[in-house]
Amino acid sequence: MNFFIFVLVWGFQLGASSVYTDRESVFVMEGDSVTLNTGVKTNQQEKIKCFFNNTRIAQINGDLSKICTDVQCIEGAERFRDRLKLDHQTGSLTITNITNTDSGVYKLQIIGRNTISETIFSMTVHGYYQLLS
Repeated sequence: MNFFIFVLVWGFQLGASSVYTDRESVFVMEGDSVTLNTGVKTNQQEKIKCFFNNTRIAQINGDLSKICTDVQCIEGAERFRDRLKLDHQTGSLTITNITNTDSGVYKLQIIGRNTISETIFSMTVHGYYQLLS
């Protein structure tokens, strides 16, 4: 029995990790800006990654030496050119000048030493004329 407890504690000390996931729905008007908030306060040691429909669009590594948004993260990706801002303290992603093609699933990950915090946003963009009909 004591051997089992030792192995269990030893396993946690070797880096067993936890994943925490939140899910939210977001509705935005075309042309507006939106901030996808993680609700997490980060420290300088964590990595932050943002994905749109499973494609990485922004990233900050733990020491802030590598910060990229869509064009720098993925060569040739220009969907969000000059429209993204990733907050290195909260992991929140701001998207400006929203278009209908920005509807989709956004995943923001904050990767710490022993935990991964994920917030998944399902964003729907409505045009002005869609609301009138």
